[in-house]
Amino acid sequence: MSEAPPAGSGPAEPAGTPRRRAVTVLLGIALVALLADLGTKHLALVALTDREPVRLLGGAVYLSLTRNSGAAWSIGADHTWVFPLITLGVVGWILWMALRLRSLPWAVSLGLVLGGALGNLTDRIFRAPGWFVGHVVDMVSLFDPYGRVWPVFNLADSALVCGVVLAVLLELTGRQRDGSRVGRAADGVAAAEPTTGGPAGAGQRERA
Repeated sequence: MSEAPPAGSGPAEPAGTPRRRAVTVLLGIALVALLADLGTKHLALVALTDREPVRLLGGAVYLSLTRNSGAAWSIGADHTWVFPLITLGVVGWILWMALRLRSLPWAVSLGLVLGGALGNLTDRIFRAPGWFVGHVVDMVSLFDPYGRVWPVFNLADSALVCGVVLAVLLELTGRQRDGSRVGRAADGVAAAEPTTGGPAGAGQRERA
């Protein structure tokens, strides 16, 4: 006869960081990334308007002010209104993910993505030439002053890329957003299963 579970016991909560703390980290990183992006764009507009690109690190990096109506390499430049809609979808997805978030690494990843998305969304909504068709302010160019080697980008783009790369690494290592790990869960199930080499298995062989 199997023993009944103790009264009042329910499904075990996944191990991990308390959700409130994880969400606080997510929102804090998103806010820092957003403010840093807006600050660097303001400085770029003040210092780089109507001047030649600034050469740094022996030409590895240039500060070159541009306004981009599309994505990287000006993709979709004639359909600027599409990008705010995509960004709003990403923001909604991140907020939905936060409902079961208990992992600090995932909080960092999603916070970077959220901050970067909001930084460029702010440009799309509020900058010229108009609402939801604004041009994004970019200012960092690698190896060439005019983005002919790599697209000119901004801090929001960097936050987005870092967040996505971290998310891919977390997926590859089995880390879940609820704080659990796929590999450890499988190991726990395997350890709980009886083996045929133990006393029970030996008794079965004797009876056979």
